Amino acid sequence: MREKRWNIEVIIDEDEGRTRATARLHTADDTRLSGTGTARLNPVDRNVPEVGDELAVSRALSDLAHNLLECAAGDIEELTRKPVRLET
Repeated sequence: MREKRWNIEVIIDEDEGRTRATARLHTADDTRLSGTGTARLNPVDRNVPEVGDELAVSRALSDLAHNLLECAAGDIEELTRKPVRLET
């Protein structure tokens, strides 16, 4: 069995009550995909930066997962020459 290693880098930045996260996937065969997510502080809520980070990162990872699924569908279509619809 051969082990493969894929790495995900997450970058978070905050600006005026908004948090933006980018999740970047790097695979052994040089595939590069990314996903983004944002969170916004509601003015009536207490400012807890960790919560904004968690929301933005979870949304970025979800977007990355969707993009990876789309990539897999495209690869399958290329191999089979038939339309594919993958469900999550």
